[in-house]
Order: sequence, then structure tokens, then C-alpha cells
Amino acid sequence: MKEILYRIVEWIARCHNYLLKLNDAYEYNFSDKQLHFLVIGCIGMLILLVTYPIFRLLAKRKMYLTITGIYSFTVIIVLTFAIEIGQRLSHTGTMEFADIMYGVMGFLTIFGAAAIAKGVYLLLKYIIKKTKKSQPAQDIKNTQNDDSFNIYNTQDEDNVNMKNT
Repeated sequence: MKEILYRIVEWIARCHNYLLKLNDAYEYNFSDKQLHFLVIGCIGMLILLVTYPIFRLLAKRKMYLTITGIYSFTVIIVLTFAIEIGQRLSHTGTMEFADIMYGVMGFLTIFGAAAIAKGVYLLLKYIIKKTKKSQPAQDIKNTQNDDSFNIYNTQDEDNVNMKNT
């Protein structure tokens, strides 16, 4: 994992140098902050263009737990990095990548348990609904003669009237 992060950092450094060369070559004279504004703004829009159709599809399929899980995951990534950077800057702990990984794995584990629980709940709900539909309908002639199913049972009306008075 450490090697992957180093490769990402190297790739970002190469992109940064390339943009600086473009800035110098065409004499735009953008400051570092202006370049960050433009580049991060464009990256954010690219991410939005990719994620919007995915989230819209998930919402149509009522997969709200998935949507909130993806959002929560991204926030957890940012939060764990911020905590580790804060520990480094404030000297309140050591900045370790393993801490970030354990924090993210903690979230994924607990989120996975919650997703499984919801899946079990939905499965049970589906099974109950399916068994109710598959039960044979009662014979109409039998229900008409049975006073317990008669909605016009006068005994029940008398009981209701007595309770209301």
C-alpha cells in the first residue's frame, strides 16, 4: 500500500510540474493558489460527472444505503488523513499510514455489518410478503356464513356503541 501511495504522489508531482511548465510556457502567470483553484475545481467537476449518473441510477433503484455508504467512505478517508496530519503537526501522536488503514477498515467492517443487517431485514420482509401472497384465498361462501369475518356483525356494533357512550 505504501508503494501505491508513493506512485500516486509521484504521478501528482509529474502532473504538477507539467502544469507549471504550461503556465510558464504560455505566460499565464497564474499563482500557485490560482492553479490549485482551477485544477481542483476541474477535478471536482470530473468526479461529479462520473458519480452523478451512478448515484442517480442507485437512487432510482432505491439503493440509499449504498449512496450514503459511498459518501461516508469518502468523508472517512478525508477525516482519517486529517487526523493523522493533525497528529504530525501538533506532535500529539505519530503519523502512521497503518492508523489510516485501521480507521477505514473499522468503518468498512461496521458499515458491512449494518448492510448485512439491512439485507437480512429486507429478505425477511420479502419472504413474509411472498408467503402472504401465496396463501390460498378463503372461499367467499365460507366467510359469509362465519360471523367473525362479517363486517356487519351487529354484536361488534353494539360493543362499539356501548364504548362510545
